[in-house]
Amino acid sequence: MTGNAPGQRPRARVPVGLLVLVLLPLILMPIAAVFVFALKGGPVAFWQALTNEDAQFALRFSLLIAFLTAAINAVLGTWASYVLSKYRFPGERPLTIAINLPVAIPTVVVGTSLLLLWGPIGLFGKLLEPLGLQPMFTPAGVLLAHLFVTFPYMLGAVKPLLDELEVTYEEAAYTLGAGKWQTFRYVILPALRGGLFSGTLLTFAHSLGEFGATVMVSGNLRLRTQTAPLYIFAQFEAGHVAEANAVAAVLAALSFAIFFFLLRYSAGPKK
Repeated sequence: MTGNAPGQRPRARVPVGLLVLVLLPLILMPIAAVFVFALKGGPVAFWQALTNEDAQFALRFSLLIAFLTAAINAVLGTWASYVLSKYRFPGERPLTIAINLPVAIPTVVVGTSLLLLWGPIGLFGKLLEPLGLQPMFTPAGVLLAHLFVTFPYMLGAVKPLLDELEVTYEEAAYTLGAGKWQTFRYVILPALRGGLFSGTLLTFAHSLGEFGATVMVSGNLRLRTQTAPLYIFAQFEAGHVAEANAVAAVLAALSFAIFFFLLRYSAGPKK
């Protein structure tokens, strides 16, 4: 703990060792257990568990929903961030709090609220039912739930960058004759590149693993609305541990890859 140069972090083996001991049972060992049990039967059994029809559908469906969620929320989140950052209006603070509520609300409650609004007995669902339209228990309902749950992640990644962006750059663009769209495209958007990247990846990762709201609005219908997390849950309930762990290992590997790119990109410019 002594003899360190100014600004240099001290080397502390004891605190680091204690941190590792705490993290082992909380994070590291549970993650390792997923891969150990997934490969317990060997590579052939692992591959067979992944290539059955239900697992393939669940993985493809989860990736599709996660991709659509990330793409749509990248646009909606950027637009919402721009409005909240650049305009002042009555009710601005309550609206900001309301937009961030999905982070605090349990996802099961989110799913219940969507059912009470869009379900067969919901406020809007009753109006749609005679028209033969029912978003709940369909892929559209799953996408709606994922958009709701993940929306704050894009807002949290983009809005701070907009708040810190100096208005003089925009004023200079307007002075040179650029319109609002040109200013946004050539001045503001490049400054948001890092936030868009990290927000989109976080949205994708969270959507990929979303469970609580999905189980309420999807009905967990096999080969129709069953995402990978729902498939894992169903397989565990049925006692098919190997099948569940195989898909869980794939989701874990995808999450590692996403956060590897996120950390690499975030750490890249800082030298």
